[in-house]
Amino acid sequence: MSPIIEASTTRERWDRIMVGNYGTPPVTFVRGSGTELFDEDGKRYLDFLCGLAVTGLGHAHPQIAKALAEQASTLLHVSNLFVTEPQLEVAERLDRLIRSGPGEDGQTGRVLFQNSGAEANEAAIKMARKYHGRGRHGVVAAFRSFHGRTMATLAATGQPEKHEPFQPLPEGFRHAAWNDLDALKAVLDPEVGAVLLEPLQGEGGVNPAETEYLRGVRQICDERGLVLILDEVQTGLGRTGKWFGFHHAGIQPDVVTMAKGLGNGVPIGAVWAVDEVASAFGPGDHGSTFAGQPLAASAARAVLRILEEIEAPRLAAERGAELAALLEGLAGVASVRGLGLLLAVELDTNVLASRTAPEVALACLNAGLVVNGVTPTALRMAPPLTVSSDELTQGVEILAGILGSSPCDVEQADSVLSDGQGKEGE
Repeated sequence: MSPIIEASTTRERWDRIMVGNYGTPPVTFVRGSGTELFDEDGKRYLDFLCGLAVTGLGHAHPQIAKALAEQASTLLHVSNLFVTEPQLEVAERLDRLIRSGPGEDGQTGRVLFQNSGAEANEAAIKMARKYHGRGRHGVVAAFRSFHGRTMATLAATGQPEKHEPFQPLPEGFRHAAWNDLDALKAVLDPEVGAVLLEPLQGEGGVNPAETEYLRGVRQICDERGLVLILDEVQTGLGRTGKWFGFHHAGIQPDVVTMAKGLGNGVPIGAVWAVDEVASAFGPGDHGSTFAGQPLAASAARAVLRILEEIEAPRLAAERGAELAALLEGLAGVASVRGLGLLLAVELDTNVLASRTAPEVALACLNAGLVVNGVTPTALRMAPPLTVSSDELTQGVEILAGILGSSPCDVEQADSVLSDGQGKEGE
């Protein structure tokens, strides 16, 4: 039996007791407010990552905190054998927001709650398979996509390097080049029953879908009777400048998956499906003990109410344009891509020199700015939808200072930090 080793620092305690799934995180955060985070030493950081596009309303939002406290003192859990009012209100509001894009022509749908984005995508895949039945179980996704880390959602994720350690994965998944309709058509064999796409690839590098591509995919799915599933886990609920990413293309999918920003940090996910596809699921086809429980649903109810009150899509579009303009004028930035407040900053390779974007992200963290290196050459930025113009300017000034420093300066700044930054966790 191994002796218990006493650990003193937070990092030592982490290394001793935690599974090494995330490496050793470089900072211990103890509190937050709005766009600000504070570590155990009281140091202030600007959060331009939002826990991977989760805290869209910022940290410690007083109205969400009040909703949680009231629900916690009223009713926490009864299971899905019974009805609770918060989940019904959230489902009705989600249905309305999803259908607000196509307008009056939008089909009505039904909602199934989950606990995360990966679970929502898992449920959506099962729903599409049951809808078509045996023989049309295939799902086509895009290369560089990210849909989760359960066995099925990992198989759907179009990043082969993530597959290898866990082979054999569930069969039936195919991948096609992003934004390429001909490549999509080429893999549509008779077994395929569904297409699963992100309107904007998040972890794949913040790569937006072209409007004509999404419209073309919708047309192909209509012609061939395929279920179109759009993964809005990272893009949904205002972040792209519309309520949902697919609203930019003016289409309606058959299934929409959501999570991240829905609970502003409280774990909750959801699947919305048009009535015809939703009807494939009957009692016992899918389940989750905690899905849609009153505490999480009350948080989501408060989040959705606030997002509508502040006109979140408008804010994201305005602040996103402001942030993009600041970044595009920065020495060392080659280009900026994305939608709303989900942006990638492609760094000039001459400025990077021997550095990588994840190393630059670590240097930013040491300087008080939270971003992440989403590719070897690009930083991902996803500030709160409530971020101020002054905070945007402060954040860009921190990045400017890092890009203006030499590689040696950055390596020195990184020496106290680990390489855990830049990993997606869904």
